[in-house]
Amino acid sequence: MTATDSSIATARHAARAAAEKLAEDIVALDVSERLALADVFLIASAPSERQVNAIVDGIEDELSKFDLKPVRREGRSGGRWVLLDYADVIIHVQHEEDRVFYALERLWKDCPVVDLQLGDDVSAKASAATETE
Repeated sequence: MTATDSSIATARHAARAAAEKLAEDIVALDVSERLALADVFLIASAPSERQVNAIVDGIEDELSKFDLKPVRREGRSGGRWVLLDYADVIIHVQHEEDRVFYALERLWKDCPVVDLQLGDDVSAKASAATETE
């Protein structure tokens, strides 16, 4: 079983919105084989709490254009790690220090990387980093 086309499309829209808000190290992992409650984890980071929140705003605004609203949102007040749960797609926007500390890519390293088709090679850099761990 792999991530659905709908989940991948949602992750791509969210990734483009994150990239427009200058998110760093954007990567999507197909967790459908390992996790029953989601198809894709999208992970992005930023150097400040203000930037984390700007990225989250951009993602929510973009996905609302497709009538998608998170079923759950956590961490918004702290701005260090915001989780947006869109059921099949779980989006993690983390402060870069928290991203290094929690290392979600390492925890899910056996999951395939989703090609986000960002065009600026961000997803390729992220997948190369994931493969080296």
